Amino acid sequence: MENSQYRVLVVDDEDDILEFVRYNLEKEGYRIETASNGKEAIRLAKQSKPHLILLDIMMPEMDGVEVCRELRADREFNATLIAFLTARSEDYSQIAGFDVGGDDYITKPIRPRVLTGRVAALLRRTPNAAESPAPENGSVIAVKDLRIDREKMLVLRGDETIALAKKEFELLWLLASKPGKVFGREEIFKIVWGEEVIVGNRTIDVHIRKLREKVGEQYISTFKGIGYKFEA
Repeated sequence: MENSQYRVLVVDDEDDILEFVRYNLEKEGYRIETASNGKEAIRLAKQSKPHLILLDIMMPEMDGVEVCRELRADREFNATLIAFLTARSEDYSQIAGFDVGGDDYITKPIRPRVLTGRVAALLRRTPNAAESPAPENGSVIAVKDLRIDREKMLVLRGDETIALAKKEFELLWLLASKPGKVFGREEIFKIVWGEEVIVGNRTIDVHIRKLREKVGEQYISTFKGIGYKFEA
């Protein structure tokens, strides 16, 4: 896709940051909308269905974590990329963002080249970009009582639909594509997040924990110091 086909929603309560991000991304050809608070962000997101949302964490009334949680509860936003803008470098801030389904974070103060490079790397992970490896049986994996449909981004356990954030789904799909294989952490980072996306060391751990809570602990085994394996 050309950059002009990508819609990006930028959410921050500081006007100078909104203008800075808008200016630098519009120069790259992206279609930009802005919101100055969480409630406005949700309204615009439901109206325009952006490919990527750049979301400030610290905002009055409704913070970025709450906004992300509400959007991820709506299946229409399962495939929407969400990256947090944060001036805080503490682990708990990053973990809170990943915990509710965030895909990445960008630390303030934001440098123009870092911003445009990170946005380009994220958008290459949209459904039209590189895909995770596909299993031999195509776009559906069926293991025990789980059915994972990549085309519909849908996970069923029996008759129950399990709601997963985009990166949670991609991680589950990767592991389930080769049951019994131990995927190393670096391999997981490269395939699910991409080489150009920089994420915290605990990112995989947070996503694995969320997957176990939603899908079931019995499906994913940990190999300490190495990585993770899907149990068939």
